[in-house]
Amino acid sequence: MRLFRGVVILTNYVVFLAITTNTCTRVATAQFQNTDEQVMRNCSYLVSIETTCTKGAETSDHVSLRFGDAKSNEILVHNLNSKHASRVDPLDPQLLDDLPRKPFQACMVDQFRVEGQCVDSPICYLYLKLAGADDWRPASALVRVLDPLRSHLSSGSFYFRRYLPRRVWHGSEYCDPEITPFGLRYRRKSFANRSPKL
Repeated sequence: MRLFRGVVILTNYVVFLAITTNTCTRVATAQFQNTDEQVMRNCSYLVSIETTCTKGAETSDHVSLRFGDAKSNEILVHNLNSKHASRVDPLDPQLLDDLPRKPFQACMVDQFRVEGQCVDSPICYLYLKLAGADDWRPASALVRVLDPLRSHLSSGSFYFRRYLPRRVWHGSEYCDPEITPFGLRYRRKSFANRSPKL
């Protein structure tokens, strides 16, 4: 009888070990897959760009956009005009329309929905590039992260209020400030043409 109980206890222990090992393997595999999915996952952003009311401030030329965080997560859009989502009135932020219209008209705020890699820290830089012969004078830009769990990573406003130079990246950066006797100084990025198109 004792031998039989010993065999039953040993058998139960072996079965318990097999189940525990299998469960641990499945949990570890699931965690590894979740990590891979998070790395490969894209996030949605809503970019709002206001054009000033100055005469001749509008443009019909192609506008490129790049923004990102301090951890080198960057979103690059070569033709922002094609991502136009809606237009809003700056004095009344209620949505005016969602019909496809020409973006970057004077005294208007245009919104663009952009997909790209997820940022891990608050968006701290934004640059625009104008290609063409028009003079365009944006007032400000703002990027909102649409994922509710990451909405705290949305940017503050980036102010321009001047005509953009043509065919060069122009913008603002608030990442990693350096303290100087004259106040905070922010380093400007220099860009190479290595980022993927969206």
